[in-house]
Amino acid sequence: MSEATTAAPTMTTSSEHSGKAADTIFRIIAKLCGLLILATLAAVFIFLGLRAWPALGGNKQEIADVIANLTGGGAQTFWGYVGPLLFGTVLVSAISLLFAFFVSIGIALFISHYAPKRLAAILSYIIDLLAAIPSVVYGLWGGLVLVPAIVPVWKQISAVFGWIPIFAGPVADPSRTVATVGIVLAVMIMPIITSLSRDIFLQAPKLQQEAALALGATKWEMIRLAVLPFGMSGVISASMLALGRALGETMAVLMILSPGLSYSIKLFQASQNQTIAANIAAQYPEANDLGVAVLIATGLVLFVITFAVNAIARSITRKVGA
Repeated sequence: MSEATTAAPTMTTSSEHSGKAADTIFRIIAKLCGLLILATLAAVFIFLGLRAWPALGGNKQEIADVIANLTGGGAQTFWGYVGPLLFGTVLVSAISLLFAFFVSIGIALFISHYAPKRLAAILSYIIDLLAAIPSVVYGLWGGLVLVPAIVPVWKQISAVFGWIPIFAGPVADPSRTVATVGIVLAVMIMPIITSLSRDIFLQAPKLQQEAALALGATKWEMIRLAVLPFGMSGVISASMLALGRALGETMAVLMILSPGLSYSIKLFQASQNQTIAANIAAQYPEANDLGVAVLIATGLVLFVITFAVNAIARSITRKVGA
């Protein structure tokens, strides 16, 4: 009896030491993974900064000549060049998010709270499949199908609301415009918002939902009072993730949008705006070394803007969660 009693504490102590060692190893690995993300982000920023430096700190006359060559004389300074591109990038991305956000939330709520289980499973599978489709496929669909088909719709909207500057005509035919690109990008980012929002809504506390229904709330009132407040921070995060994809989208924009270099908000007119990513893809093959540096500098601006958008979204999410 005395030997068994002595052996038991020894085994327990050994198990505790083993558990503590495993926790320590896991904590170290987790910290290294977190530091790896920061190191990767810093490496990307340093790479872009070094490659873009000739365009930011080089000979101003040479830079002006290169920019004039890239723009056909439309701009001669770096900020005069990147400003309209940044405006076009934000405009296209904002339009796509505006189109996609409410539709995505509606689809997510239908899947999580209204659809029968069999239909919800099928719709979830389709949504996840749409999220995996390459952007070039969306670009082909937009360029070959949507561009000619949507012209009558834009003409009708312009005829009714043309007194509003953003809807002013004449409507481009074919419609290789910001509005058309916004719809294509909305279709691209919709599965991201829908998939993440669906998973968040499914995690809403069942007790709160049942309590709301027991107190006499309708299903919509239950969703508004119990589900949406619970999932708001996650929905914002999903939207910002989708916005990040829209900000950096290249091929679909390049295949559809007729480029321009202005601060125009006329959504139905062609050759008004261009995005940074699509401009880099279009100009890179014919650019010389300094031209490549200028294009990389515009990419650095896009990197900073994307980082800022995600930082702001993180701050909003933290406040909403609190």
